[in-house]
Amino acid sequence: MTFARSITRSPRPFEADHAADARQRFDDLAPEVRQVLVGVAGCSPYLKGLMEREEAWLRAALSEEPGVAFASALILEEGPLDVALRVAKRRVALYCGLADLAGVWSLEEVTHALTDFADLATQAALAHHVGEEVRRGKLPGGDAMARDLAGGAVALAMGKMGAYELNYSSDIDLIMLFDEERFDPDDFHDARASLIRAVRKMSAMLSENTAEGYVFRTDLRLRPDPSVTPVIVSMDAAERYYESLGRTWERAAFIKARACAGDRAAGAAFLDRLIPFVYRKHLDFAAIQDAHDMRLRIRREKGLHGPITLPGHDMKLGRGGIREIEFFTQTRQLIAGGRDHDLRVTGTVAGLAALAEKGWVPEEAAARLTRHYRFHREIEHRVQMVRDAQTHALPTSPEGFARIAAMMDADTEVLKSELTEALTEVHTLTEDFFAPDGTGAPDDGYDLSPEDAEIVDGWKSYPALRSSRAVAIFERLKPDLVAKLTGGARPREALLNFDKFLKGLPAGVQLFALFEANPALVDLILDIASTAPALSVYLGRNAQVLDAVIGGDFFADWPGEAGLRVELDAYLAPFDDYETRLDGARRWMKEWHFRIGVHLLRGLITGDEAAREYADLADAVVRVLWPFVVEDFARKHGAPPGKGAAVIGMGSLGARTTTATSDLDLILIYDAPGDAESDGRRPLGARAYYSRLTQALVTALSAQMPEGRLYEVDMRLRPSGRQGPVATSLTAFESYQRGEAWTWEHLALTRARAVAGEDEIGAAVEALRCEVLSLPRAPEATLRDVIDMRARIAEAKAGSGPLDAKIGPGRLQDIELIAQAAAVLAPETPRETRAQIEAGVSIGWIGETEARALTKAYDTLRLLQSATKLLTEDRLDLDAIGPGGRGFLCRVMGVDSAEALLAKVTHCVKGSEAAIEAVLARIPGEVSA
Repeated sequence: MTFARSITRSPRPFEADHAADARQRFDDLAPEVRQVLVGVAGCSPYLKGLMEREEAWLRAALSEEPGVAFASALILEEGPLDVALRVAKRRVALYCGLADLAGVWSLEEVTHALTDFADLATQAALAHHVGEEVRRGKLPGGDAMARDLAGGAVALAMGKMGAYELNYSSDIDLIMLFDEERFDPDDFHDARASLIRAVRKMSAMLSENTAEGYVFRTDLRLRPDPSVTPVIVSMDAAERYYESLGRTWERAAFIKARACAGDRAAGAAFLDRLIPFVYRKHLDFAAIQDAHDMRLRIRREKGLHGPITLPGHDMKLGRGGIREIEFFTQTRQLIAGGRDHDLRVTGTVAGLAALAEKGWVPEEAAARLTRHYRFHREIEHRVQMVRDAQTHALPTSPEGFARIAAMMDADTEVLKSELTEALTEVHTLTEDFFAPDGTGAPDDGYDLSPEDAEIVDGWKSYPALRSSRAVAIFERLKPDLVAKLTGGARPREALLNFDKFLKGLPAGVQLFALFEANPALVDLILDIASTAPALSVYLGRNAQVLDAVIGGDFFADWPGEAGLRVELDAYLAPFDDYETRLDGARRWMKEWHFRIGVHLLRGLITGDEAAREYADLADAVVRVLWPFVVEDFARKHGAPPGKGAAVIGMGSLGARTTTATSDLDLILIYDAPGDAESDGRRPLGARAYYSRLTQALVTALSAQMPEGRLYEVDMRLRPSGRQGPVATSLTAFESYQRGEAWTWEHLALTRARAVAGEDEIGAAVEALRCEVLSLPRAPEATLRDVIDMRARIAEAKAGSGPLDAKIGPGRLQDIELIAQAAAVLAPETPRETRAQIEAGVSIGWIGETEARALTKAYDTLRLLQSATKLLTEDRLDLDAIGPGGRGFLCRVMGVDSAEALLAKVTHCVKGSEAAIEAVLARIPGEVSA
């Protein structure tokens, strides 16, 4: 489709004499094209001059399809490069101006075209001058490739150029770097001097205004420390600068950065290495304050304070202007881009769309800001088109506004009204984000007891409040925080638990900024502080888990073990380092672990559901990390000999009854001939290989790293316990279970379940488990062992009181012992305690009434155990957990008082104990069906 057929609008002539000249000059063209040219010439003296200077080229271009016409503008003519670039710039400016004003191209097409030419011009100028250095023998190692790759130099397009958003009269912001690894160390200084000369000449070629005009005003000052560094910096020096001294505004600038000329592959690799500097691994709400401070500084330096008035208003930097929308978008990207890679886009419109899609910005707000952004940019273009001036200021005279309105074929007063409305709405939307209303009451009016006032006064000595910046943010939060802590139903308890949380924080800026931006999080923290002391302590040690709460799906349905594996795999995919993966897994696990606790605390899941979710989480972590552990171990010792190994979950993990504080009972079974050996740099025999591989797995799960540890691991349930090898061959495991295992080891085997490793070996272990447990055995001997084991347990460890869910006669450990005995004596081999009790009924060992008592006690005590783990890391003391904890416990347990809770537990335990005593007094078959 030609230019003529693409026209959707036409500007009105503003200067009659200019319009008349154009009408006469282009009288032979189609009426619709002539109308556009007359309107443009009558509004823009600059474009009128370009029409006259490039008339021959323009006539040819107007007969072509717009894309073909623009491509012809990019063809550099023969002759001196500086002249060819300026001719091309005139043609690009002319065609983009006409396509913009005639509605042939959208805003994004116009800015992309302008940017494409900027890339071309930068590449041509850089390659030319580096080539000159090579030709003169000044660039060490210069060869035929040096010109196209610019001798290892790369131009990073920043700002609008980086995002393909150049405006009509933009300058271009470039950071010039070079890859020092292309040169011998002895040649470094000569190479740098040569590239400095080339870059200076490149900048001059683009920037100087000659008789042919200029190409682009070129700004090289965004490089590291520009007052003391040369115009081109080595990549190594730049990386070290950003790692140690980089500021928030520089991080924001790199959101839009891309390699546009020179050695683009090296530039792209540099930007990849810089990702951790730009996007932090945790939600970075402290960036909000940085961006707000930057906005205020710009306003102050440019004198842009005060209400919005149209005459002379700066459409870029003024209130409600383009920069407000860009800051809003980039700051949100900085906050969440470390966690959500989909937010790492360069364009402003694309950034708003991604933020809306992921729930970081309301869709309606994103749509409004997008609409206003495009409108602002179109106004900006027309202001600049009048005389090719690098200005963003609206006209100061009525005539000036009338000219802009004519360029848009709009009524002047309507345009002013739309401008005022758009600027005001942008200011309102962005200001609410950067500086929400309300700074809180002074903190000297709290109605606190002397003891509570002493606690609050002590906060200033905590690590989280070491920096002045953290103090400033916290002081804004403090009035509302203290009011809520002291105004609730359990003020003393809430204050004490919040104090534990605050004391455990290693730093505060990020978290306090997160609270300030998300007030609902404060309510969640106070809810936890009022109810769950152990969870408060956990939060203090792992405050980063709060990132997950505002991630959008914190309260979504549980994804199951398979869904968790998929998510963890995707989360770890960007990490290519073993230790980084392990640390990333810790960060990921803690967020999901915290979610389960909050869901249980809020009554969104039951205790049974929480146990299954904790087990799903542990399964997913072990299953996903196992291949990484094997891969890392194999680098030194070679691939696993034989058929590999399976990781078997025992105890509560195998039975899927884990709690918030459960360790993982694991054993490792491998299948390899006794004389097998690995084939790595340091080969190992099969037994040594798998023993050390097991130790590597334990380290991967339990080692203390920057993000803490995943789980404590217990391997005492392996054959022969502590005396046995940490890894057992499948053959030895079978032989042991068939001929040497003690009764207690067969009881433990009832819960065994493959959780990771080779499926074939896991299936073999499961088949062996079922076979061994279903072998005929003498019930009397088995029960003697069970009774003896029960006595040993009671002698070794006494319960901690009437509300101890686990230890003591009739409690969980006792019930599980009887249930496992039933599974050993029965032909079936269930893992779950309730099913094991039913198996005891089926063989005539446990009566129906006894089964109901055992099941009721088991369910009650499991619920009590799950809830207790959120309240305290020690034994359950109803006085110590306070009214909030007691209220939570009573709600979970379905009672209305602490007395009723104690009575319910005591009643269940007595019934369970009596049932166990009766069951142990008989053998299977003595209870009639």
